[in-house]
Order: sequence, then C-alpha cells, then structure tokens
Amino acid sequence: MRKILFFIMGGLPFVMSSCNNATESSTSSAASSTNSATEKNLASSRIVTNAFQTGDPSKIDSAVAKDFVDHRDYGDVVGPDSLKAMITMVKKTMPDMKTDVLKEVGDDEYVFSLIHFTGTSDGTMGMPKGPYDFNSVEVVKFKDGMAVEHWGYIQPKDMMKMMPPPPAAEKKK
Repeated sequence: MRKILFFIMGGLPFVMSSCNNATESSTSSAASSTNSATEKNLASSRIVTNAFQTGDPSKIDSAVAKDFVDHRDYGDVVGPDSLKAMITMVKKTMPDMKTDVLKEVGDDEYVFSLIHFTGTSDGTMGMPKGPYDFNSVEVVKFKDGMAVEHWGYIQPKDMMKMMPPPPAAEKKK
C-alpha cells in the first residue's frame, strides 16, 4: 500500500524573526534564505499532494527531480515518470480517495507529513476490494526545491487491515 502513498505531503515553515542590528540582520538574512528553501519544499510537496487528490500528474516535473527515488516496499523506483504512472493508477483504481493532512513539518531539506487516507479500493493494487481508512507518515527529502527521495510508513495495525485474509484452513475429516 505504501506504493500508493507517495507524497501527499506539505509542511510547516520555520518562523524566523528579523532584527535591526547588523549581527542579527545577517542572521535574519540566513533565516530568510532557509525560510525561502522551506517554502519551495512545501510548495513542491503540495503539488504532489494535489496530483494524487485530483489524479492530474501534469505539474509533477516542476516538483520532482529527474533522479527522484521512491523507496517502496518492493524496491526503489527512480524518476518522475514512475510517480506520474502511480498517480494515474491510483486515481483509476481508487477514484474516491481522499487525503487529509493532519500535521506537516518542513525545513530546508525535508518535509514530514501525517496524512489520513480514506476511500474505496477496487482490489487491484494489493488491497482488498472495499473501503479503506488509515494514517501514513510521508517523508520527502528535497534539494533546490525539488523532491529527490521519498519514504512512506503505515502503522502495522492499519497495514494488517489492508492485507487479504489468510486462506481458509482445511477441515479435518
């Protein structure tokens, strides 16, 4: 299921105060630079989140680096085209997917998001057919405002709810 959850992220910028004297002014300038990088990361994260919500991957190239790596449970997947394909497949197999970003934290290198997912699966992406409801922590590393790596984590009890039931035991005669 983590393969579905690329991003769906955003973040909370660090707030830096500016001061009037020269020493604090240079600190403020550095904070402004960091704040600018944070804002770029958050904006890129929101582009990806919106793409999953709408099913429209057309803006992914503006938010994801060409050498982007998605660390999935079945192995690493490289490049924005794989992400675009995932977005299209998620929209097709789970057209009613909703995301609710519960908490976001970002800085000049990472965005961390706690996201609540709900919807209905058609059963083709490794989940049982029917409704789903789970939380995920999404971690994305950025460089120059572009996503370069992604990790997704789902709570084990939620993951178990999405696993197909074990095969029925044979009855003894």
